[in-house]
Amino acid sequence: MRIGVDLGGTKTEALALDDSGHELRRVRVPTPQQDYLGTVRTIAALVQGLEREIGARGTVGVGIPGTITAATGLVKNANSTWLNGQPLQRDLSDALSREVRCANDANCFAISEATDGVAVGAEVVFGVILGTGCGGGIVVRGALLTGPNGLAGEWGHTALPWPNADESPGPQCYCGRRGCLETWISGPAFERDFERATGRSLRGSEIVSASAAGDAEADVALERLEDRIARGLSTVVDIIDPDVIVLGGGLSRIDRLYSGNISARLRDYGFGGGVETPIRRNLHGDSSGVRGAAWLWPGASH
Repeated sequence: MRIGVDLGGTKTEALALDDSGHELRRVRVPTPQQDYLGTVRTIAALVQGLEREIGARGTVGVGIPGTITAATGLVKNANSTWLNGQPLQRDLSDALSREVRCANDANCFAISEATDGVAVGAEVVFGVILGTGCGGGIVVRGALLTGPNGLAGEWGHTALPWPNADESPGPQCYCGRRGCLETWISGPAFERDFERATGRSLRGSEIVSASAAGDAEADVALERLEDRIARGLSTVVDIIDPDVIVLGGGLSRIDRLYSGNISARLRDYGFGGGVETPIRRNLHGDSSGVRGAAWLWPGASH
């Protein structure tokens, strides 16, 4: 049995999978705010509760909104800031009396879709999160690529390629720099871009609905989003040339992202043109992160 935990900013979810990937149990609770020790206790209690219900002990993987630094074992780059500088993986291992594996939540998404999702069988997978933030994860031959700094796949904090005059220097990012992809193609960034261009404040889903109803301003906003995603992905293709790109997060629910609009732009932006990398919608939806955390421990079937 494998147990996966998805530590979110507002909720923490845990599930148990059998060796074939079938879900046994799932539970969700609020995430303690600004409370590191409370977070550790919450995760440990979720795991122990699942094990009591099922009557078996499992491996434990945890997806976190940040990175574990290999050299120190401490969390960095977490937008749940109370985790930063803390030895979360070590403390969870101590609390549960076994090794616990932690990984960035975007990495968990990528390993989920590569293991038993829409990218199963692909040699190199790039998983993209287009949600509250913008993240990514790389899986090579079924194994997660993290790198010595824990930064592999962090394309959201690279600059938007080939910015137009009205895109430079770009919006301020929480990381301290300007013009990061996250400031252009995350969900909140999409909404801010629409408001800057039109003076109208709409949620992302409302912009999509307006476009479908013939709203020209909304349609142009979606075209800008597609173009920026394509530019960002072209850099990924030029560096790792993945067999498949899988989209996740709230914006991944926009149907027109898969209608060829991004692919056509990506074809031209890639070095030398002719890029044919498939862009796919995720299979497991909001469950991909927590499933990927469970799959941080490979099994006999995978």
